[in-house]
Amino acid sequence: PGQGTSFNFFLVDSPEINAYAGPGGYIGVYTGLLLTTESESELAAVLAHEITHVTQKHLQRAWHSASNLSLVQGAALIAAIILGAAAGGDAAMAAAMGTQAAMQQQQINFTRHNEQEADRLGISILYDAGFDPRAMPSFFTRMGRANQSYGRELPEFLRTHPVTNSRIADSLGRAEKYPYRQRPDSRRYLLSRAALREQTFEQPEEAVTYFRTALKEGRYRDQAATQYGLAVALLHNAKYGEARSELEKLTRQYPDVLEFVITASRADIESGHATQAIQRLEQNSHKFPLSYPLQLTLAEFYLRTGQAKPAYKKLKLLADVQPENAQAYKLLAKAAAALDHKAESHEFMATHYYLRGSLEAAVLQLKIALRIPGLDFYQTAKLESRLKKIQTEVDELKKEQKKN
Repeated sequence: PGQGTSFNFFLVDSPEINAYAGPGGYIGVYTGLLLTTESESELAAVLAHEITHVTQKHLQRAWHSASNLSLVQGAALIAAIILGAAAGGDAAMAAAMGTQAAMQQQQINFTRHNEQEADRLGISILYDAGFDPRAMPSFFTRMGRANQSYGRELPEFLRTHPVTNSRIADSLGRAEKYPYRQRPDSRRYLLSRAALREQTFEQPEEAVTYFRTALKEGRYRDQAATQYGLAVALLHNAKYGEARSELEKLTRQYPDVLEFVITASRADIESGHATQAIQRLEQNSHKFPLSYPLQLTLAEFYLRTGQAKPAYKKLKLLADVQPENAQAYKLLAKAAAALDHKAESHEFMATHYYLRGSLEAAVLQLKIALRIPGLDFYQTAKLESRLKKIQTEVDELKKEQKKN
């Protein structure tokens, strides 16, 4: 979708029901929304909708519209007050309020148009991607019911994506134009839901009870996903032996499911079987050389077992592949420190903080790096350039905060 457009999808760890499209093709989905979806097609429907906001440049159009509205609104308000003043103060106030209401309605109409366009084109994207187009009206219908039950405390998604009966009817009408398609949920979707469900419990033992009961009573859509949820809950409850037992069953039955492999290796290392954990990951590393999570976990385990050189080498490659991954730079900082690359360690930590949005912490790390003796001309110039750039961003943010 969107010729020449690249997308970056990311998960926001929050129970809120929300999703949004940002500048540069960044699309965020909150964990609360993912758990609210009842099928992978419903999740895909939300993504297709947000993709359309990007491809149709709704965000840029909204900014342009808002700036135009503010100019027009200012002129209209002045005119209304001048004209109304001749008829008395109350008339002036009424004219001004009427003008404001008209402008607000224009903004609402603009938003409605964008939402309608995102629904119309999104449902086509959904079908072309192989998903069930009826998932869009299905999700809207459930959100519409939620709309009524929430009252004033609406989730952010329902405030920014208002669901009306006409919108549901429109999307259903469009979906009916496509042939019926039954799309089974992927295992990855089901595993993601199980892992996120485990995080919703305040106490780890509550999650263990939930998944054990579900398995015992047969209340699940996918047995393997429910077993995985139990294994993750056991791991977080420090019941490493039981977690390993569950994960061994899963890895034997599904040796190529990376979620099982990575979680099993974590259960290995947490239970004191570091050699087995690394062997498990190395064996699968040859099978899945492009799996970023697997390679990152292996690098982490190298560090935990005092193998800084292979960790550093692997993490440098991973940082090149995904330069926006903050976790990789945090581990790189540890690896560089273990190898006595002090300035580089602080530089990597600065990148970690910068990617996390902690600009002042990034500045501090770069200042520390510049104070380390023995830096050559190239290192100093590189660090100073980076420091100047980030410090400028910090200063600009402070100016904006003062204005607001």
